[in-house]
Amino acid sequence: MTGPLAPRIAAMISTACDGRPTAQEILGSDGSLSALGVTSLGLLRLIDAVEEEFDVTLDLDGEAAYLDSFPLLVGYVNERTP
Repeated sequence: MTGPLAPRIAAMISTACDGRPTAQEILGSDGSLSALGVTSLGLLRLIDAVEEEFDVTLDLDGEAAYLDSFPLLVGYVNERTP
């Protein structure tokens, strides 16, 4: 995955999960976030960080397919940021 958002979001995922997985592992993955080892706590931390950093809303109540994988999350944020 390329683009300016991908490395930033990969680093945010890694930070939200206390460094496991690493940003490099995330960048090389197209699988689900849970397959990468993102726990429910890590996901909540990530949602807070992404919402604050990019001023987007990640709604867990609705259709949240964008939280299923790294590429989907990057695409979702990219569509909603200038």
